[in-house]
Amino acid sequence: MRLIPGPLRRAFTKLAGFGLMGMLFWPAPLLASELLERDYPPAIKPVIEQRCVVCHGCYDAPCQLKMDAWAGIARGASKKKVYDGARLLSANLTRLYEDAGSLKEWRDQGFYPVLDEREPGFGQLHRMLVLKEAYPLPTSGVLPDSFDFSLDRDQSCPRTNEMDRYRRERQAQGMPYGFPGLDPERSALLKAWIEDGAPGVEVAPRPDSEQDAVAAWEQFLNGSSKREQLMSRYIFEHLFIGSLYFDDLPDRSGWYTLVRSRTPPGKPIDLIATRRPYSDPGVERFYYRLQLRHLTVLAKRHMPYALNAQRMERWTALFLEPDYRVNTLPGYQGVDAANPFITFEQLPVNARYRFMLDEAHFTIMAYIKGPVCRGQVALNVIDDHFWVAFVRPNTVDPEQQERFLAAEAREMRLPQPKGSLVVTLLQWSGYAKSQQRFLKAQARATAAVLEQDQLNLDMSLIWDGGPERNNNAALTVFRHMDSASVVKGHVGQHPKTMWVIDYSLLERIHYLLVAGFDVYGAVGHQLESRLYMDFLRMEGEQGFLLFLPEQERLAQRNLWYRDAKDHVRDYVLSPENARYERPTAITYQTDDPRAELLDLFRQRIPAATNERYAVEHEALRSLMDAADASFAHLPEAALLQVLRPRGEPAYYSLLHNRAFSNNTQLFFEEDRRLPDEDTLTVVGGFVGAYPNMFFQVVEAELPAFAKAILNLRNKADYTKLVERYGVRRTAPWFWKFSDELNAAYRRAAPIEAGLFDLNRYENR
Repeated sequence: MRLIPGPLRRAFTKLAGFGLMGMLFWPAPLLASELLERDYPPAIKPVIEQRCVVCHGCYDAPCQLKMDAWAGIARGASKKKVYDGARLLSANLTRLYEDAGSLKEWRDQGFYPVLDEREPGFGQLHRMLVLKEAYPLPTSGVLPDSFDFSLDRDQSCPRTNEMDRYRRERQAQGMPYGFPGLDPERSALLKAWIEDGAPGVEVAPRPDSEQDAVAAWEQFLNGSSKREQLMSRYIFEHLFIGSLYFDDLPDRSGWYTLVRSRTPPGKPIDLIATRRPYSDPGVERFYYRLQLRHLTVLAKRHMPYALNAQRMERWTALFLEPDYRVNTLPGYQGVDAANPFITFEQLPVNARYRFMLDEAHFTIMAYIKGPVCRGQVALNVIDDHFWVAFVRPNTVDPEQQERFLAAEAREMRLPQPKGSLVVTLLQWSGYAKSQQRFLKAQARATAAVLEQDQLNLDMSLIWDGGPERNNNAALTVFRHMDSASVVKGHVGQHPKTMWVIDYSLLERIHYLLVAGFDVYGAVGHQLESRLYMDFLRMEGEQGFLLFLPEQERLAQRNLWYRDAKDHVRDYVLSPENARYERPTAITYQTDDPRAELLDLFRQRIPAATNERYAVEHEALRSLMDAADASFAHLPEAALLQVLRPRGEPAYYSLLHNRAFSNNTQLFFEEDRRLPDEDTLTVVGGFVGAYPNMFFQVVEAELPAFAKAILNLRNKADYTKLVERYGVRRTAPWFWKFSDELNAAYRRAAPIEAGLFDLNRYENR
């Protein structure tokens, strides 16, 4: 808390220089509760969000300067990178709100201030704004090569005593970096706030109805029986990453995080911060709490999950009403804590699977967006466009399935964090052998069930959403190089591949890439996780191949795994895998059974057709008719604004799906590229958190725009496309256009919308 008003304090500070008087009037270190309970002033917050947070909002924020909360700007910056592909040992955790409380603790971890701590104009943030004003960007064209926009670019992250050198060497690199500067009104407002010490404001208490909802849920999650405690642990380990909110309140609720606390409900949260949600909490008794966090909602990490009375009733019916016993609570020690099939063996399998299926979009999104914001190591294991469906619950007798999973739990072990420096061939081979043993056992069990229950290999095995027509039953995943998106429905043209997921696969994906993945981990951990994900992707693809005619299974597998090693292909369709000896019960009518099967999935699942992403313009729909090498010149994700003669503009997402001969190798992606097989998916609305380019087209020119895309042959053609229809970084109206897109997204999807991240915006 500031002791005296800003002008008087600044006067004393100037008189005292950097001596005792200046120190006397500088505030004492803020406590954790003060950092958590403060926010930007209302007039300042939209400026920070729309001009700063769009690049400084997550783990990949330059210099770890996270401005998505006032606590982040107070914490400051660091020269250490979170994303370090050469890191041989795990890094110290620096999660905002979790891994340090007071500013002193952050300073001890190497974070240094960016705000004025002595006099106006002294801090880096202020001087970066002034530098931008002194050296504005050109108002057209491409920025020079001195601007490095690569993801792994060197970062200067100047401290206070390094700013003079930064100004001399990087005159054109004031903030916002690589974009137009702030308009005079916003600039003056922001600088005045910084000169006054950049104070945060105390946040008003939440409405009584919201506080009552928090109390009710904390009571529910902290039941005393063993069954309640095990249920709550399962819920926590799956929802710790979510943005929780109360959708049955009259007013929009705040966003909450489910955490573990040393203190019970009704008292201030004493956060237990661990590297993973299943790590040992370090205390015998702890409590699950809902912590309100004042963070800007960012599209790249926002995963909303609604809490309401129906949800509580549903979880009660799944976990608390069935007749079963929990004799002993599992501990947190050893490798078993990371194995959900051992930890939660006493919870009914059907309850676990339905819990994940009820919000399958969230479940898959947690893996796709993950706890990391950027995930090329994890994401280059998947195709750029594929559909997802799920095996119907209770296809197998629940008791029989529970016995099978208990027997095979050890074979479904996941990579364990060892802080190892490298991934050894022995480790890879060990996981491969375990996966093969599991698949063989699964094949035998599946064959026995099909014979015993006289089930057919047809679409009746696929979950269609049930009587309630749950719209989570069909999903589509789009990969955009090192990020990805997941949407409801089977969206776009037919993909090359599709996954059919059962409970065991869904659970393993979660514990591999969400609960168990550590963005601060050593490169060995990250590579090992990626290699293991190969097996899980193959298993999901096998589920799709199962429904094809026998003669088509190998043909499709070989198409997906061109140039892959023979032993890799065998993991997808092993000759020893008995489940593939059983013929499909589907009668095919065409000579393209893969396309026919994809259509059958759309027909089976009502939610597969999602009108939200429909494309009304024929010129745009035609871009999805066939693969074309022209698409290889497009960025991964672009947003298109169509100006109509009357009414509001229409918005579309252009998603470039790159083709590869296979996805079994971590490195040398470009060597496996097949640009002639690239496709473009056009969807209505907004998909993708990291737009690479904005386009603006008058509706009457859409045919010409589509034709120009199909005629792309080289970089020069793409340059012409951008010059005619694109919005470059240098465009004087760039920020106005960006604000319009974000506002349109909020109007179209107020719950799921978040600010787009501009770190990957192109300069070409």
